Amino acid sequence: MVKDNFFGREAYLAVLEKRIKGLKFGYRQNIAIIGDELIGKTSIMTNFLNKFYDNQIIVIYLEIPPESLALFARRFIGVLLYNFLSHGDIPLKEDLDFLVEKSSKYIPKTIEKIKSILTDLQKRKRNTIFAELLTLCEVIHQETGKSCLVIFDEFHNLENMQIKDLYREWSKLLILQKNTMYIIISSMKFKVKAILSKQLSLLFGNFQIVEVEPFDIKTSEGYLEHKLNETNLNIGLRNFIVHFSGGYPFYLEVIADALLKIDKPNLADILESLLFIPSGILHQRFSNYLKRFLDSSYAQDYISILYLISSGHNKLKDLAHILRKQKKELALRISYLLELDTITRAGDFLRINDRVFSFWLKFVYQGKLHSFTFDAKNQKSLFRENIEEMIREFFLNAQRPITERMIELLRLFEDETTQIEGRKLRLTHFKEIKPLEFNGRNFKDGLLGRSSDSLWIMGFKQDLLTEDDISEFTKECRKYHLRLTDPV
Repeated sequence: MVKDNFFGREAYLAVLEKRIKGLKFGYRQNIAIIGDELIGKTSIMTNFLNKFYDNQIIVIYLEIPPESLALFARRFIGVLLYNFLSHGDIPLKEDLDFLVEKSSKYIPKTIEKIKSILTDLQKRKRNTIFAELLTLCEVIHQETGKSCLVIFDEFHNLENMQIKDLYREWSKLLILQKNTMYIIISSMKFKVKAILSKQLSLLFGNFQIVEVEPFDIKTSEGYLEHKLNETNLNIGLRNFIVHFSGGYPFYLEVIADALLKIDKPNLADILESLLFIPSGILHQRFSNYLKRFLDSSYAQDYISILYLISSGHNKLKDLAHILRKQKKELALRISYLLELDTITRAGDFLRINDRVFSFWLKFVYQGKLHSFTFDAKNQKSLFRENIEEMIREFFLNAQRPITERMIELLRLFEDETTQIEGRKLRLTHFKEIKPLEFNGRNFKDGLLGRSSDSLWIMGFKQDLLTEDDISEFTKECRKYHLRLTDPV
């Protein structure tokens, strides 16, 4: 549904449903939901919880902002008690003293432990508070038979509370707590994967990693069709929005909402208002994002690297040459950007994760930075020209045959390596590239690429690839009596 800002995430909901059902039947599997900012992680979780009800499971959902351990502890206890009591018919108030009092006759042992924790907080005895909070789930299970589902959104912020031995203490509990399931959510993909592979890598109580991806092309098209069904925006411009947004639900929603507010929508006007005008929602977002680098003594290096990557200089050797820095020094700056999930490395290539942010860096930020006028009037005109040219170029490329576009792409290969779904692939420099015609039922057109030591055979299919398609393609390739590459 689009009405509640939720669309096309059924597969992730199915994982949550399966795992939480498992908790009821004695099979507990913790989950780590990770993904870029604004990709929809929290939306998936809240949509699931809005429809979820089971009086044998107490849900403890906490967003983790930068805050003190004392405030976190009080919120944890409050949410636990509120959701425990919500299964009954007691009128509730969001007041901790009220919740403690009302719960005391139902779960006296749990309340006794809660009072002990609150006393320790007052006495500033905080070394074991985090572990004590989590053990409340087992105490309440012993008293009521109810299991707990604990959800920490942006859980990496727990580190800011200076909890002593955070992961060591937590890992012990993960092994012992058979009736408590944890779901952790985070935008810090690089950091979370490191935590899960080192501090929380367990034989029992381990986490299933669920990485939330942008919408695929089909889902993005479906979203826009549903959202913009009352507008006359043509299919070509809708396809451009899908391409431009990279499938990020947030950008699709922001652009679609802006289009719905005007009678005669003009996409170039909309993108100008969102990205170029200082009050535009995306301009403000990206400007604020860059501020996280400004306190560093290497701020200029970070911003220069990002700008160059956005402009197509996406290899370390090229960056080192342009910035006149040693590769070793530059590698340290790149490692920091990787840890922040601002960029991703795929073999020899670097890319900015957020396609719209990359566009803003290239066509807005750098231009305004070097503007000689207070209102950046010339940069505004140039931005408009770039947007309109980008749309025109997209339309022209969409009309070109796929074989022609693929040949152009293959001619860019220069023996670099890239990584696709965890597998390294060498982008062979081809001495010869020529069209192929297949005799198969599903594959008609293809390409052959020949290098000094390999042969690439490619077949093109417009719709979904099936096992029968792969068998047919493999059979066609055998005619060449050579070692096969993976079908593309």
